[in-house]
Amino acid sequence: MTPGIQARNLIAELITQAQPAGLLLQGCAMTVALLLAWGISETLRRGLHRARENPDVGNEALRFGAAGLDRILLPVLGWAFLVSGRGVLRWYHQPTTLLDIAVPLLSSLVIVRTAVYMLRHAFPSGSWVRKSETAIAWTVWVLMVLHITAVLPGIRVWLDEVRLPIGRHDISLLNVIEGTLSVGATMVAAVWLGRTVEQRLMAFSPMDVSLRVVFSKLLRAVFIILGVLVALTLVGIDVTVLSVFGGALGVGLGFGLQKIAANYVSGFVILLDRSIKLGDLVTIDNRYGEVTRLTVRYVVVKSLDGTENIIPNETIITSTVVNHSYSDRQVRIDGAIQVAYSADVGLALQTLLDVARGHPRVLSTPEPIALVRGFGENGVDLEFFVWIRDPEAGRANLRSDLNLKIFNEFRARGIEIPFPQRDVRIVGEKRPPMAPGLYPPSS
Repeated sequence: MTPGIQARNLIAELITQAQPAGLLLQGCAMTVALLLAWGISETLRRGLHRARENPDVGNEALRFGAAGLDRILLPVLGWAFLVSGRGVLRWYHQPTTLLDIAVPLLSSLVIVRTAVYMLRHAFPSGSWVRKSETAIAWTVWVLMVLHITAVLPGIRVWLDEVRLPIGRHDISLLNVIEGTLSVGATMVAAVWLGRTVEQRLMAFSPMDVSLRVVFSKLLRAVFIILGVLVALTLVGIDVTVLSVFGGALGVGLGFGLQKIAANYVSGFVILLDRSIKLGDLVTIDNRYGEVTRLTVRYVVVKSLDGTENIIPNETIITSTVVNHSYSDRQVRIDGAIQVAYSADVGLALQTLLDVARGHPRVLSTPEPIALVRGFGENGVDLEFFVWIRDPEAGRANLRSDLNLKIFNEFRARGIEIPFPQRDVRIVGEKRPPMAPGLYPPSS
């Protein structure tokens, strides 16, 4: 395959055909273009910086767009002005070899910055992006140098002549490289677009959070599927071959991937019926905690001790789930205490109510309740009930605060908390003479 356009060694032309007047004119045009680009970019950069740092700006897309423009604004403006200057010089039949070298160099800078920024946004937790930024930059710069020196077209011809046998057909090494680059670029663009749409949806507060998660996951999957289809088309693969792959995938789901498919289907069911939402306090399979993350495969339940339980969605669908905050976040806390038979029970009940009403976490509506539960061996059994609206803040610490205050108030008001007392009599032991009437007559 021959190149579609005749290759030009721009550096050789610059050396052999350079004229002082032409170089000076091109240098002036380049200087004016870069100064204009710098001045306009600095003016716009200040406004973009204010938009990114302004806490009142809640539009995530605006912040993302401002960050992207801030990164590529100067090279894009410089490229645009250089192309415009080159067009003006060509209109007046002036040499443009120096500008022909500067334009692709600025184009490569735009490509590098755009690609790295998209990778960082698509894979925010991937440290490999920062490590590979230098490699990406060097690759693009080397390709541009090969293009300027007219070496790249020759390499393309050589790569096209290297054939790799694939079944009854053969493909060139050039097709493999171009296909790999096309697939990689398409997938990165799909992931970046899906992540951007997901952030926009998750920031849309009027919509229920479960619906936001559902739509964001669905759209992200749609973008990835479309990216795969576009990438296959760019490579030259007929998408009808996916019917065979789809059949094989269906068989695999039917046999080996049943659990994975069940978890994904269960995840969409949970997100759509909104039986569990972010922030709910649940008990699933004897695991109590707050729902901190909902995905299409699992749910993360964070316990009060800080541990995080990753529970498959199928478990939630097939087992009983106790949602402590399904329709109301109010949770009742129970407590029990015993007072001596000689104590003032009415004063003890009032003390329990006073302590409960004085705690900042206890709700006034419903009101705290104090009751006499029964009569024990050592004293009168009392119990109390209080309601709170922040169970994620802990229950044990609330009980501890209430018990400590009750103990101090009982001591201050002279209310006795009994403890077991027993009289031990050893059978067969001779008893000492006691005053009459202390012991019942023995039969």
